[in-house]
Amino acid sequence: MDNKSEVVVFKLDSEAIKSIIYEIRGQKVMLDFDLAKIYGYETKKFNQQVKRNSDKFPNDLMFQLTDFELNIILRSQNVTSRWGGSRYLPYAFTEQEF
Repeated sequence: MDNKSEVVVFKLDSEAIKSIIYEIRGQKVMLDFDLAKIYGYETKKFNQQVKRNSDKFPNDLMFQLTDFELNIILRSQNVTSRWGGSRYLPYAFTEQEF
């Protein structure tokens, strides 16, 4: 048996991706728990990696949701099952422009 850990990356079609893009503060964003799932991480570990590489995630590329913003998303979408009710507010990641 191979001792290497395997990372599972989810493949999503365009409709599935569109369903996890939200408009918050006038920007299209994806939330940390959705990105973590796509890249095969637990949300906590995904956010740890972001913090360790904070120089790659300036404030204009990510921000933490407020209670109000999260409640709006929870009411308008079926997000509660994906969010999992963490005690921390999710982070939103904007599209990086080059």
